[in-house]
Amino acid sequence: MQPSKTADLFDPDTGVELHRHSDLWFDDGSVVCRANTTLFRVHISQLSRHSLCFRDMFSIGNHAGSALGSSINGSDFENCPLIELHDSAEDVGNLFAALYDGPHFGNNDLEDFRVVSGILRLSTKYLIDSLRDKAMAHLSQAWPSTLKGWDAREDLARAYEMQTGTSGARLYPPPLAVINLAREVDAPTLLPSAFFDLSRYTFSQIYEISIHDPLYYPSNYPSQSPESSPTSPPPPIFLSLSDTQRLSIGKEASQHAITSLILSMSNSQSIRNSGLQMQSAFSLSHPLTHGHAPTVSGSHQSSVLTHYHHHRRSSSTAICISAAACRKDFSELVELATKHYLFDRERGYSDPLYMADEIGGLKSEASECKACAKSLETWAMRERERIWRMIPNWFRLGSDAGIASPERTCSPPVPVIDIEAQVAQTSS
Repeated sequence: MQPSKTADLFDPDTGVELHRHSDLWFDDGSVVCRANTTLFRVHISQLSRHSLCFRDMFSIGNHAGSALGSSINGSDFENCPLIELHDSAEDVGNLFAALYDGPHFGNNDLEDFRVVSGILRLSTKYLIDSLRDKAMAHLSQAWPSTLKGWDAREDLARAYEMQTGTSGARLYPPPLAVINLAREVDAPTLLPSAFFDLSRYTFSQIYEISIHDPLYYPSNYPSQSPESSPTSPPPPIFLSLSDTQRLSIGKEASQHAITSLILSMSNSQSIRNSGLQMQSAFSLSHPLTHGHAPTVSGSHQSSVLTHYHHHRRSSSTAICISAAACRKDFSELVELATKHYLFDRERGYSDPLYMADEIGGLKSEASECKACAKSLETWAMRERERIWRMIPNWFRLGSDAGIASPERTCSPPVPVIDIEAQVAQTSS
């Protein structure tokens, strides 16, 4: 490429200077694509091979006699047809680079999002299905539709925060941008996690965004090229009115889920006694607990006895060995959670998934009763799964969001079992 020729290209109508793209200008290219003030000389065969839209475009008649045949300087372009694309030069460059070299995605941070979002936007527009699928698969790692994927995402975010040494450092792009992108390219599976992530911010952070805030994303991208940006920073993007309503409703539901989790711990002893109830239900109904085995014959006898001995071993570990101490522990946990999340508004106060996960591991750290610690851990895991399935309902996203919705948020209370009374009744 000769530098002296780059300044010789001007738009004949406006006089605006045009520039060849530094990498995507092939001397043997058969078509020139213009995006803003950037020119790309690429191959018709390459575009047609991947894009149904470009294939149909190039198959229409003779380019020389149509608008595609117009050129800025026929001698420079060697009579290549010219196509004007009404997309940002950055997006077009990322799309063409992915078509020639394959997509090379990063770690889903802000810079990577600018690349991937452009590829997803244009692969959707120009019907490049294979590239759209790859872009969606990559974005779904940061904005997953499964709880397992969300936990993996949060682990990476916390690792990034520790590496940077900055509290609150954000690895991922603003969820506002992800929501708007999902609406633009019809990708509803990205919405639940993006809305949930956004709901963890305060209303002032969401509606009073400055350029240095974590939710800032320029409103001029990608409609304008970076070189045409004004001296003053562009205003931030915001949600549509309908999505703003969804966010407010969902944020309220998320806060209610936190108080419901704490109430579920304080209003019943279902967590501490869940394992005991299972064991007691077996004891009261299974004939092996009444001092004699059922009459069985043949090959079934071995399997029944094996099941019985396995039950005796496993159920013995599910019995609370210090009921009074565990009741005190759970009472203190309720007080601690109320103060930490509701009054002091510490980390996790707006994130029921984080809160349930943190509470689930509190008792196992210092408790002597492994049964109740395990019961708390199991309860927290079950509640997290239930909360995750509720997120599309919270934000009124419908069934196309890709997560099934349950009927309620918190587990129903389980009746408390009086172990001492049961032991006395069995002995008599």
